[in-house]
Amino acid sequence: MMADLPMDAMASPVAAPLMDLQGVDVRFGRVHALTGVTLRIAPGERVALVGANGSGKSTLLRVLHGLVPASAGHCHTALARQQAMLFQRPHMLRTSAQNNVALALWLRGSRWADARAQALAALHRVGLQSIALQNARTLSGGQQQRVALARAWALRAEVLLLDEPTSSLDPHAKREVEALMAEFALSHDLGHEPGHAMRASAQPVTMVFSSHNLGQVKRLASRVVYLEHGRLVADLPVHDFFNGPLPEAARLFVKGESV
Repeated sequence: MMADLPMDAMASPVAAPLMDLQGVDVRFGRVHALTGVTLRIAPGERVALVGANGSGKSTLLRVLHGLVPASAGHCHTALARQQAMLFQRPHMLRTSAQNNVALALWLRGSRWADARAQALAALHRVGLQSIALQNARTLSGGQQQRVALARAWALRAEVLLLDEPTSSLDPHAKREVEALMAEFALSHDLGHEPGHAMRASAQPVTMVFSSHNLGQVKRLASRVVYLEHGRLVADLPVHDFFNGPLPEAARLFVKGESV
């Protein structure tokens, strides 16, 4: 089992927030997906979003990534161009795994030859160099998630948002993807030369992810946000969330997901 991430990777509580939501509502017609959500995320934090299906986790991630506008309130993100989002089922274009990564770099302004070289190095980092030329849509779910992580690495993402990234994977693939998430969370720069060690920066990547796997939350998160019916009910350091008193709804959720 993968070891918990060290606490010294946690962001300073006085750091200026990268993301700042104040009283955010999101409505889809008559459905209130989020109600009055106030949330600040500082550089280097690892924030897990937990709650039952329909609690608003996916909507909150999409708000943070700018995919869903707030119906009310204010949402500020400082690094919109340096964010990457991984979905439960990542979208793969009908081309090779290498091209799926390279296209993202090309759209950012890299020359095609450079983009392909960087894409191959990124695939090497996630252990997929041997299938670089394979059609990405023929890959397993775990391999597709690793391609998506390689794409985020190649783009030098400073903020990584993940929506249930391991929920549809088999146990082996879950371990592989979770290990890569942990490595990503503690590193800022991939290093484009195959075989080179990942270069750590002074500020690790900021990671916000949703998960029903509470063991995964304990291993990866520094902070836990519990949502219920679109409302933020609890926002605590990971140790306090699992060991301290909780609102009744959050306590019952943890008890139910832990049995």
